[in-house]
Amino acid sequence: MKNLKALLERLEYTCLQGTVEQEIQDIVYDSRKVKEKDLFVCIRGTQRDGHSFAEEVAKKGASVLLVEEPVGVPDSVTVIQVADTRYAMAIASAAYFDYPAEKMQVIGITGTKGKTTTTYMVKSILESVGHKVGLIGTIEIIIGKEAVHATHTTPESYLVQEYFAKMVEAGCDIVVMEVSSQGLKMHRTAGIPFALGIFTNIEPDHIGPGEHENFEEYMACKGMLFRQCKKGIVNIDDVHWRTVLEGHTCQLETYGFSEEADFRASDTELVSRPGYLGIAYHVQGRMEFPVEIDIPGKFSVYNSLTAIAICSHFQVPAEKIQAALKVASVKGRVEMVKVSDRFTLMIDYAHNAMALESLLGTLREYHPHRLVCLFGCGGNRSKLRRYEMGEVSGRMADLTIITSDNPRYEEPLDIIRDIRVGMDKTDGKFIEIPDRKEAIAYAIHHGEPGDIIVLAGKGHEDYQEIRGQKYPMDERVLIAEILKEDAAQKNG
Repeated sequence: MKNLKALLERLEYTCLQGTVEQEIQDIVYDSRKVKEKDLFVCIRGTQRDGHSFAEEVAKKGASVLLVEEPVGVPDSVTVIQVADTRYAMAIASAAYFDYPAEKMQVIGITGTKGKTTTTYMVKSILESVGHKVGLIGTIEIIIGKEAVHATHTTPESYLVQEYFAKMVEAGCDIVVMEVSSQGLKMHRTAGIPFALGIFTNIEPDHIGPGEHENFEEYMACKGMLFRQCKKGIVNIDDVHWRTVLEGHTCQLETYGFSEEADFRASDTELVSRPGYLGIAYHVQGRMEFPVEIDIPGKFSVYNSLTAIAICSHFQVPAEKIQAALKVASVKGRVEMVKVSDRFTLMIDYAHNAMALESLLGTLREYHPHRLVCLFGCGGNRSKLRRYEMGEVSGRMADLTIITSDNPRYEEPLDIIRDIRVGMDKTDGKFIEIPDRKEAIAYAIHHGEPGDIIVLAGKGHEDYQEIRGQKYPMDERVLIAEILKEDAAQKNG
């Protein structure tokens, strides 16, 4: 049980009825989960307004309601009014778990791409020198030896604080987390005292119904992190960095290829051996040493340079950074899967035009015989993304295999038709195979010596979402099944 007055100690509020001098059992924002003596937070969502459930949760035994406007409930229920219930839930949740973020150093990473890979690189480096690092991100939440499947890049504020509390209990002294624009917009990270805030890059993304109204709002939301951290570390090469950082209240450090950057990458060299693609470069500025990474491409330089800039604040020696970066890898991020000695196959999460263009441009630099790109687009998302990805793949790949991703409540063929709109602006060769397993089998069976084949869009995801249901679908499993079926057919 927690004292209500203590939970509200860092909030401005008005007690419309009842008393703050009472104990509550839990903080709940889902009306279906309300129990006796709970505090229920009335949140305005895109589909439902929590205020409309006030009477229902009161009957279930909720003793306190956190609201933005008066609600009609019995006098026995305490009603606390605040300006923004999402913000208030974040602050009250931090208090409920005894402010766990203040017992660790929290590193927040925001940007359109690079967040996930960078978090794993940071974790790898810091753990190599004895830190115990918790992680919250797109793929999973890591608490000690426990891994929890992630449903959002940045979880709801109550869950973030609950994870923090478990990390403190597990002995973590550092947390590295991905901070999404939606997470910032919805105050999921409100009240967290970030030691470091990191900006990787930004391009138009997550713009559309239920996301951001426009690019300006998207940038403004990203910028919220830099009014909530002690020190900001930013990619000085990104043309929008000054706009994103407008109004920042933190000290700044920079990284990039620019001569003005505090941490600079120079002497970049592609590394290519049979079955291996990597990149090497030299770090200059506040640290100086050579680096080689087993992940191809210029974006790998940015991700690792970000990690180096972060870890410099924890006095990690160069040799430890070099060794940790050499073995750092992330599921579904330029992940090589061995299927043949003749060509290279990889899985990557690139699911927007910016990420796909960056990935295909990177792989072009390794001079493949053919660059083959297999991808689909998610249903009930911006059509603009489909047009742009179709155009990018048509322009940059030698062959595009258009297939299904997460169709959700749309018909896969309608999504493919939208991708074709962009594809038809180019002279790119393509084939349509709606079934993803069949599409992957086609890519493998038609691979030519020296090809690089990219399965884009799914990455770490191990499901396909169709009409509200998630069905198991892991591309690694599909590949294994295809190879097993091929072997059986050959031996049969």
